Amino acid sequence: MIMSASKLIRQKVFRTVQAVVKRTRGVKMAERQGFEPWDPRKGQRISNPSRSTAPAPLQGAHSLRPASGDDKSTRSHRIILVTLFFVTGLATSSCSETGLTKLEAVKRAGELVVLTRKSPTTYYEGADGYAGIEYDMARAFAEHLGVKLKMVVPEHFEDILLMLQEGKADMAAAGLTVTRDRSEVIQFAPPYQRINQQLVYRQGTTKPKSVADIVGEDIMVTAGTTYAQRLTELKKRYKNLEWNESRELDTEELIQRVAEGTLTFTIADSNIVATNRPLFPDLRVAFDIQRKEPLAWAFRKDQDDSLFNEAVNFQKHLKHTGEIKVLLERYYGATDSDYFNMTLYQLRIQNVLPSHRHLFEEAGQKYGIDWRLLAAIAYQESYWNPRATSPTGVRGLMMLTEATAEHLGVTDRLDPKQSVDGGALYIRQMIDRIPESTTEPDRTWMALAAYNVGYFHLMDAREITRRRNGDPDKWNDVKANLPLLASPAVYKNLKYGYARGNEPVNYVSRIRRYYDVLVKLDQKVQEKIRNEAIGLTAPAI
Repeated sequence: MIMSASKLIRQKVFRTVQAVVKRTRGVKMAERQGFEPWDPRKGQRISNPSRSTAPAPLQGAHSLRPASGDDKSTRSHRIILVTLFFVTGLATSSCSETGLTKLEAVKRAGELVVLTRKSPTTYYEGADGYAGIEYDMARAFAEHLGVKLKMVVPEHFEDILLMLQEGKADMAAAGLTVTRDRSEVIQFAPPYQRINQQLVYRQGTTKPKSVADIVGEDIMVTAGTTYAQRLTELKKRYKNLEWNESRELDTEELIQRVAEGTLTFTIADSNIVATNRPLFPDLRVAFDIQRKEPLAWAFRKDQDDSLFNEAVNFQKHLKHTGEIKVLLERYYGATDSDYFNMTLYQLRIQNVLPSHRHLFEEAGQKYGIDWRLLAAIAYQESYWNPRATSPTGVRGLMMLTEATAEHLGVTDRLDPKQSVDGGALYIRQMIDRIPESTTEPDRTWMALAAYNVGYFHLMDAREITRRRNGDPDKWNDVKANLPLLASPAVYKNLKYGYARGNEPVNYVSRIRRYYDVLVKLDQKVQEKIRNEAIGLTAPAI
């Protein structure tokens, strides 16, 4: 087959890009997780929704001594961006050849191809399938278009920019930061979230108050990220500032090292810190090291904006309906952690949970409830103490009242098996009782609130939410109005009267924190098992 002139030119251009990158170790591509550039001659590893491939582990760590002023890496970065801009003009798509717009081509193909990366804050495989805020939004966009979603995970982060420019995908949804240099060659949709870079340290060590306090300290960041770029900028002011860049450890692994005391400082985005704090109660934020940065979807720049414009309108709709706010709350709304409580929780996960886990798994399978959720509820109720008894007379692992136990057929509340089975049945009944208009996960959170405060008080809170122009089917709206059940001006006009509405809000929030920790720990275990099964050693997500 005769190769087209444009294809030959594109190959030469990409060889030029590769040569520049090879000469520049640690090129700053202004991104969360930087990996070595993609070599188009070797191809790329692509995951699909049925089989994901984690990025290959990076090799080695090296000391960095950035030059002051306009260093070589900055100049090389500009060369790459200019080259990518040139590629944009060459990478003509089949859309123009067929006379279809990009939007029409996606609908005709029946598939939306989205570049992403594996991370707890973007896209990952959980026990119940794929998840992540970028995945959820991309899936919703695909459903809006009436097509299937295909998530593509390149082998290295830099591949995302190159593949997007060459037209290997329709868009990128990978927690991409909007920067001035990038905006010259990539078209960004309006930002959906803003984050800051944060310096983190370990509880019990001296808290630094400024950059001056970390000069001469042990600092490590992932190579090729905006964290390294920010440190390079700070180096111009703090001449003695030194750090290491790891090409082997990702940001989550560096956070873990800080929490365990084997590394003094690292830098991470605020959303990454938020999702990791429940896992590492010793982790603390010293200060923000960078102003807020926007995250957004990315599209290739060319004359056809049909798909881009559709995405912009779709995200406007998500903001107008509050769906983006709901997604942010779903993934980051239960990430606050109490140091002492979470430390005790981590210990009991190791020492106490194993003896009860089979009970939660059996009841979960029987009633269609995630066993980790049942375990989280039981921890909130009794700290997994099967003989727990409150002054009001509730008893057992699930802390059932005598009346509830009798209703459920539980004859011995101190019997762990009966207690867990009865509690799971009661929660199942409460979930099924919530109005059908409420979908998951809001349905479960409302059921837990009803479990705590009573079903009819929850119905009152839903009515208050409706009167205040909120959505009674959204937990985020209902929880904002639950505390009003204790207000005389409000509860005197309610059907079921007074209730301590703050309690179910705190109750659900704590259970969600416990549940999130169990889910993340379980995911790490499952990932390790999968890697061992296929003989791989991949970085934990």
